[in-house]
Amino acid sequence: MSFESILFERPEDGVVDQTPEPDYFGDLNLDQVLETMTAGREQYELTPFFYRPLHDVAAVRYRHEVLRDLEKADVLEPVRAFAQEMRRMREHLEQVEKLHYRLQKQAWFLDAVEIYCEAARTLARDLASEDVSSRGLDSFRDYLTGYIAGERFSSLATETTALKEAFAEVRYAVRSHGARVTVFDYEGEPDYSAEVADTFAKFQQGAPRSYLVKLPDYVDMNHVEELYPDAFAKLADYTSRQRDYLDPTLERFDREVEFYLAYLELIARLRALGLPFCYPHVSARSKEIAANETFDLALALKLGADKKTVVTNDLYLQGLERVIVVTGPNNGGKTTFARMFGQLHHLASLGLLVPGGSARLFLPDRIYSHFEREEDIETLRGKFDDELVRVHEILERATGDSVIVMNESFGSTTLNDALFVGGEVMQRILDRDCLGVYVTFVDELASLSEATVSMVSQVVPDNPAERTFKLIRTPADGLAYAWAIADKYRLSYDRLVERIG
Repeated sequence: MSFESILFERPEDGVVDQTPEPDYFGDLNLDQVLETMTAGREQYELTPFFYRPLHDVAAVRYRHEVLRDLEKADVLEPVRAFAQEMRRMREHLEQVEKLHYRLQKQAWFLDAVEIYCEAARTLARDLASEDVSSRGLDSFRDYLTGYIAGERFSSLATETTALKEAFAEVRYAVRSHGARVTVFDYEGEPDYSAEVADTFAKFQQGAPRSYLVKLPDYVDMNHVEELYPDAFAKLADYTSRQRDYLDPTLERFDREVEFYLAYLELIARLRALGLPFCYPHVSARSKEIAANETFDLALALKLGADKKTVVTNDLYLQGLERVIVVTGPNNGGKTTFARMFGQLHHLASLGLLVPGGSARLFLPDRIYSHFEREEDIETLRGKFDDELVRVHEILERATGDSVIVMNESFGSTTLNDALFVGGEVMQRILDRDCLGVYVTFVDELASLSEATVSMVSQVVPDNPAERTFKLIRTPADGLAYAWAIADKYRLSYDRLVERIG
């Protein structure tokens, strides 16, 4: 198997740099996850990879295999070390662009190539003895082995080493007389510093106090470096010929593997808090989905940083069930649940581990979201009108393979209008056989069809004003919650009669 990409099984799928941000990203707080994941990795431009979901189960499995290999410490460490050395190489190349003196630019370029050659050789050596089972890493290892043994790399490494050794032999002599300093070729003159040290070594009693002063290591060079014209002529010729030394496949691997490394580092922070992640079983046909102990990744990152507890939830749809209708008290975790549902499907479509102890998920062709937004004066539409327009656009584009996440839709209108419009929208979602979540204050939507499932956010039984942020499958019963609140604050009919009496 020839190697092209560590992210894409098929090379033609790897054209991602012009991929725009999906419309649902902000609604699902995936932009926050991406910002955290790529912090400090801006040079790799990983954003397009996170925007580009996969639509082929085999492509998802390809990434799962690579991730399983990278979760092995003996495989992860060599790859991570290679990435670090490649970053150091790029820092040298960036320094080349900042410098002005020709010989100095060439010297930094030589160092960059030396770092590259050593990084490639070391990775090939370290991976050779490791148990790599993924198609991606196995084919990359074969490619790297062949590349290292090839004439192009061998010639580059040999010439680089020879030049470094030649410059290691370059020595200058410095003569200081008053304010005049003379620099000339070294011709075997005695090293007076060594002679002085030997002379006074006999008088040493115990460890002497050091009076050495570290001289600043200035980047700048000057014309005295040209005392060895032959060596520098070879360096100039080398720099000209080896300008395109970097192998495009290794360069691509270096960028793409950072996508895995960045995500593994991200979830490691949450795993350290005891939160589970798993490889989801994905299907492009079965819409029976389930996830246990799952959670909102963006919220977990925020709560984890603040040392706060993350509440997990379970969900499943089976048989003809397609849409989870979420009801319950405000601030009870309903919106978080909706975001979690969308995040699960996006992360699964990226071929990544998802939050939860286990998960079985559908591979959608597209995810759509409809969250409440502020009125836009430029549209000249009211809030309810704007919501209808946005929902219409979603229903026009959605297919039976789409996932739709609707949160508190039509909350700006009356109950009767919300019930009527919500029922019409829900029926169209069900007619298309879409999977989704519908967060609403209209309880009747939860029992609209056998394809709808009711889940209700829970409160503490003895204190209905306190949320548990747990959601369970149970019939919607907003009146029961309202009654509990009224009774808690002595506003129920019986309590009012008692107080008045």
